[in-house]
Amino acid sequence: MHIEKPVVILLRHTPEPERAVAAAARLCYSNSGIRELQEALSEEQTARLVKVCVSQGHHSVLEHASFTFGIEGVSRVMTHQLVRHRIASYSQQSQRYVRFDDAGFVIPPEVAADEGLEAAYLEALRRAEEGYLALLREGVKAEDARYLLPGAAATKITVTMNARELRHFFRLRCCNRAHWEIRGVAVEMLKLAMKAAPLLFSDCGPPCLNGPCPEGKMSCGKTAEVREFFAGLAREARGKG
Repeated sequence: MHIEKPVVILLRHTPEPERAVAAAARLCYSNSGIRELQEALSEEQTARLVKVCVSQGHHSVLEHASFTFGIEGVSRVMTHQLVRHRIASYSQQSQRYVRFDDAGFVIPPEVAADEGLEAAYLEALRRAEEGYLALLREGVKAEDARYLLPGAAATKITVTMNARELRHFFRLRCCNRAHWEIRGVAVEMLKLAMKAAPLLFSDCGPPCLNGPCPEGKMSCGKTAEVREFFAGLAREARGKG
């Protein structure tokens, strides 16, 4: 048994994603040929078109840019939340075909902060792992033995989303009210996306960045701090951090 920490990597994305979005936007309002539209786009025109599309809600053109992330060291609890975002593609490490002879697990910060709770938590994980391994030794298939693995079991997943869905994902999951684990992953994904395509993502984050908190009485009450944090991410992405 070992404890894992999250790792998020941007594996690949649409080449020149902002240019792809700008070309799609320009096509909507021009009778010129596709090659001509693509070749005629300057950096300034690309930036202007992307900003207009983002600010005016013409977000269908954002779907032409996709981003693929590799995520590991996260729990099954977290990925059960992640795959609820249905406009995306997922490939996850199988508990059916992979044997976990040295299973990885995730510890919630609240548990890790209390020595007594952490000890009890780790003991429960050890018992679960021992039961899982005992079933495997008795010839039980991994697909059945995995029933003993808890939600804390670490996993790996590949995620592909287009820019439009990513913006929606960041709006929901970067909020302080989101679960701590998926929020941490979302923030790391946003950092990578901002660096790859700052025009598409530099304004991204929870809804309180551009208006009142929609959580009402459930608000974290930290709007100023949240705005400064995400403004810092945007400055860093532009090389001004």
